[in-house]
Amino acid sequence: EIAGGKQFAQGAVLRRPPTQARPVDGNARRPHDGGYATERAALAHMRVPRLAANRREGPVMREFETEVATADGTLDAFVCHPEEGGPFPAVVMYMDAPGIREELRDMARRIGTAGYFVALPNLYYRTGREGNYGFDMARTRADGPDRRKMFDVMNTLTNARVVADTEPLLAFIRGAAAAAAGPAGCVGYCMSGRFVVAAAAAYPRDFAAIASYYGVGIVTGADDSAHLRAGAIAGELYLAFASDDPFVPQEVLDRLPGILAAAGVAHRIEIYPDTGHGFAFPARAAYRKAAAERHWERMFALFARRLGSGFRAAAT
Repeated sequence: EIAGGKQFAQGAVLRRPPTQARPVDGNARRPHDGGYATERAALAHMRVPRLAANRREGPVMREFETEVATADGTLDAFVCHPEEGGPFPAVVMYMDAPGIREELRDMARRIGTAGYFVALPNLYYRTGREGNYGFDMARTRADGPDRRKMFDVMNTLTNARVVADTEPLLAFIRGAAAAAAGPAGCVGYCMSGRFVVAAAAAYPRDFAAIASYYGVGIVTGADDSAHLRAGAIAGELYLAFASDDPFVPQEVLDRLPGILAAAGVAHRIEIYPDTGHGFAFPARAAYRKAAAERHWERMFALFARRLGSGFRAAAT
């Protein structure tokens, strides 16, 4: 576990722990939950009881689909927030490479139940809507034409495109009665790690809390690499990585602490032991329950520090 900000020594190096590092919850070692062979098996295990528990014990949620006009067309987005106690601080949840699906909506709902107005935009709207991206999501876990097509669609996105799409999305949020005035938060997974960094730099007055989980492409050699504008970020940045992730080179982890320290960004970087890419997604074979719960803990602590909570505001 590495804490960021000014606590980093000059030239500090961030190293992944060995495979047999301590479990993320710090307790005695035990088998991880969720080592499912397929997404279907994972969904069969978790979807019904998790949703039932959330709807029985958590706040009543309002949710709807909306459309936002952009320079390139019409962006569709899923929106949710608690029914009572608002207005709520806003959070933009940026999707991962497979695209919009019920798994992501469930995660957006979990954020919402903590007292937030959550917008989950379909970043692939230029290609199509959910289920119409040109690939079979169920087949993208194995190498083959669908996986290659998914990466082709993913590569149609650029930092500039996502930053441009974020502007009208923020305008929609500002005009929503259930969204509180003031700064928002954002969270990105996988391909969207670079997008949340880029968006936070482009809209420093809007994003006060920025989180990325196993984010890829944050540091590249491209002229528009997200890290090059990190100095413009005014909010607090949290970056979490898996201990075994082929999509995030060790070189990136070596460089990130120095880059963020030099940019003067308030930040924290963590590597979650005994995890792989996608550890927070319940429907993935990579899912690790303890790590996923830590990811929620860190996210909600960040949002509470920087955004507060609609429930807290209503009680004061």
